[in-house]
Amino acid sequence: MMQAKEIMTKDVVTVSGSATIADAVAMMKDKGLRALIVEPRYNGDPYGIVTETDIVYKVAAYGHDPKAMHVYEIMTKPCIVVNPELGADFVA
Repeated sequence: MMQAKEIMTKDVVTVSGSATIADAVAMMKDKGLRALIVEPRYNGDPYGIVTETDIVYKVAAYGHDPKAMHVYEIMTKPCIVVNPELGADFVA
């Protein structure tokens, strides 16, 4: 049985929730990514995620200034985290 660790992305890129949307977009463009993991603010705080879809639908579609908005304003939180040893069929 295939495990989650065999199909997961291992080299993730993180961004601070206080970063601007413009900073996040620049990071995505530079790294060739479509999403960034948002770092927890303190121990026990869950990870978040911001995707290019979030940016299109929550920033660009409303004409918001990406230099004035922050990642924490549009991110999805918490991320669902799974054990890499779990079977891929269970994770799906």
